[in-house]
Amino acid sequence: MPRKIPMRRCVATGEQCPKKDLLRIVRTPQGELAIDLTGKANGHGAYLKKDPAAVQAAKKNGALSRALSVQISEEFWKQIEDTIATL
Repeated sequence: MPRKIPMRRCVATGEQCPKKDLLRIVRTPQGELAIDLTGKANGHGAYLKKDPAAVQAAKKNGALSRALSVQISEEFWKQIEDTIATL
């Protein structure tokens, strides 16, 4: 019997994708933002598709900010884009 593939929804595009195809952004209990490459960091997480177009969509419509209830700096957006480019 094949293993179950965990699915998550991208906050930017709204499509369901396998968890491994998404990037998890976490708001830690201290209120800081972090990119969670392990998928297991403590805090409230939101998923973004590993696609520059999805990052731009999330930036434009504020989906990630809404999902995490926090204002996202331009510097952090750049960090997300750099991380996706290296994956």
